[in-house]
Amino acid sequence: MQNEDQNRLYSVLVDYIPSTVIKKKNRGQGWTYGYNKEFDVVVISKNGKIGEVYDINGLKIALPPEPMRVNSRSKYSEDQYWERIEEPKALKRIKSIFQWNQMPNEFKAQWVSYIEKEFDKREYGHWFMNNGKPTYITGSHYMYIQWSSIDIGYPDFREANRIFHIFWEACKADPRAFGMVYLKIRRSGFSFMSSSECVNIGTLARDSRLGILSKTGADAKKMFTDKVVPIANKLPFFFKPVQDGMDRPKTELAFRVPASKITRKNMYEESKDHIDGLDTTIDWKNTDDNSYDGEKILFLAHDESGKWLRPNNILNNWKVTKTCLRLGRKIIGKCMMGSTCNALDKGGGNFKKLYQESNVKKRNGNGQTKTGLYSLFIPMEWNLEGFIDKYGMPVFRTPDNPVYGIDGELIDQGAVDYWEAEVESLKGDADALNEYYRQFPRTESHAFRDESKASIFNLTKIYQQIDFNDAMIKGHYITRGGFHWQNGVKDTKVIWTPNKKGRFSVSWIPNVGLQNRIINKNGIKYPGNDHMGAFGCDSYDISGVVGGGGSNGALHGMTKFHMDEGPTNQFFLQYVARPQTAEIFFEEVLMACIFYGMPVLVENNKPRLLYHFKNRGYRGFSVNRPDKQYSKLSKAERELGGIPNSSEAVKQAHASAIESYIEKYVGFDMEGIERDSDVIGDMHFNRTLEDWAKFDINNRTKFDATISSGLAIMANQKHLYTPQKKQSKISINFARYNNKGISSEIIR
Repeated sequence: MQNEDQNRLYSVLVDYIPSTVIKKKNRGQGWTYGYNKEFDVVVISKNGKIGEVYDINGLKIALPPEPMRVNSRSKYSEDQYWERIEEPKALKRIKSIFQWNQMPNEFKAQWVSYIEKEFDKREYGHWFMNNGKPTYITGSHYMYIQWSSIDIGYPDFREANRIFHIFWEACKADPRAFGMVYLKIRRSGFSFMSSSECVNIGTLARDSRLGILSKTGADAKKMFTDKVVPIANKLPFFFKPVQDGMDRPKTELAFRVPASKITRKNMYEESKDHIDGLDTTIDWKNTDDNSYDGEKILFLAHDESGKWLRPNNILNNWKVTKTCLRLGRKIIGKCMMGSTCNALDKGGGNFKKLYQESNVKKRNGNGQTKTGLYSLFIPMEWNLEGFIDKYGMPVFRTPDNPVYGIDGELIDQGAVDYWEAEVESLKGDADALNEYYRQFPRTESHAFRDESKASIFNLTKIYQQIDFNDAMIKGHYITRGGFHWQNGVKDTKVIWTPNKKGRFSVSWIPNVGLQNRIINKNGIKYPGNDHMGAFGCDSYDISGVVGGGGSNGALHGMTKFHMDEGPTNQFFLQYVARPQTAEIFFEEVLMACIFYGMPVLVENNKPRLLYHFKNRGYRGFSVNRPDKQYSKLSKAERELGGIPNSSEAVKQAHASAIESYIEKYVGFDMEGIERDSDVIGDMHFNRTLEDWAKFDINNRTKFDATISSGLAIMANQKHLYTPQKKQSKISINFARYNNKGISSEIIR
């Protein structure tokens, strides 16, 4: 089933907070800007009231309520869209607060209301009618599209950027967050948006420092001189503090004397005595692991973070930079980080890890993600230039009739159709295709595509399968959960329980008649479904390692050809985790094998799992190494089973098993040998597919999923590795015939 959520950036949570609660607290203006622990929601409203609750990438965000009156350029819905309002000419001529102070009082009285409203929009956000729908944008977003002059003039309104800024506002409001990490497409406008926010914050804050980092020092400098400084210089006078030094500085933008907020109370004041210096600076740093080390930063624009090349490491840099944004446990600054992604060995791998460890759904005991950042991904089709209509909405598919874009030109092709055509044209060049995926990703998997030369397996097929899996609703194929003993009594009956936080992912549960099938022989328990499939396992022996971490334990279940009810030649279970103790892992592996009634092939260099099976009476579940006759096994191999990982022949056989499986059952079979050419494979586990894509046969230790999945294939194909017995020569004397004439005669 097609994943419809792929083309949705957010969902509106109806009744997430009871409407009665919202009404009651709204009456008393009882909602506070920031994180509300009671309802697990980040409130970005600053007026004590809330409206809709958005879910953006797992983060619950409460928006301000819709006002009684919403600004609109027209009473007709088709003519309602964002329109920037030009600054009044009378105000445009004023360049500083000091010039304003010299103006007649009558002039000030005429314009003070306008200026106050602009400050309010900057603070509280703005509502406008867009194609018949009341639409909210944050104050930062308003400052970007209304007052930030960029290379093309002033930015257009785009729905993708609206969601970006709402998410960013939540990051600012949430005291648990250090900011955001944005996985973006090329030319999404992130550099300008982060520059705009840098200026927005910098022109309000006192005694603060704001910084800029990019993939190189030259790029950071260019962002400062070509984006930040021009935006600051072109702000209207009432937003622009007086700066110290040159109009176009090269290294530091310093706001020494600010413009005070103009209100009816102070609009007639002409004295300079009330004006205090902001003492706020914006600067940039060269790209280094220790950039901004030891400095206190209010805001950091972190551009092209996925393109840091050796010796610089974005992970090391963030560990240092993170400390600049906090005092003790209190977060005092925020980071806006964004980038497309390089190939994994060119800085992309570090960025991928940082991004994945910023998942808002995975928090520690302090309520923070591992990095402290919140991750956000917006697919290509939402922000591709040339495919945005006049309402800021993307044109996904080719319309029946052309529609007007934000540039006034007609759009007669859909963004997805355009993208698919580009992909089709690049299919003959794997590296060019993967580069295009990284630049214009429709999924997170696209963004982290690696170069094809880095894999020993068929990446084309692997990525075909990943793309297909990404486009499907995973819940229809994969269920997370765990196994436990019935009533908590070991060695009885194993029960499967779905659980979103479970360590197991499964795509098939056998019928009740096939569950817990065990055969007892001479006091030893054997699997009753060994004709249906087998498991492969990459184990570990030590619960903890010095400094924490350690490799994961991994388990994969796979069926083979059989005549019972269930899939054939298909992976049905994936487990990649490191529980608190090794014993927990051993027991979970044992329960999975018992529940499915299938044996397991284990690497025996770490024998504790095998001893766990033997001591509990399940030696019959442990597969002997298939590449040796039983009589040739060592004493330990006879006792425990398993297969060594040190043998070069075993390593090659293991890799060959995966290679063969990929060719037969993963992606599309373009030659139609195993299945019709338009039928995709049914390998549903992206974690394993991604591990295969990165697998290095010369450095196998960190590829837990590859090791265990390959062992599962080998366990199901034991016959391929069974050594042939040497045959003794048998002498057979055949009769000989004389075949001359009309009949054959035996020669005696």
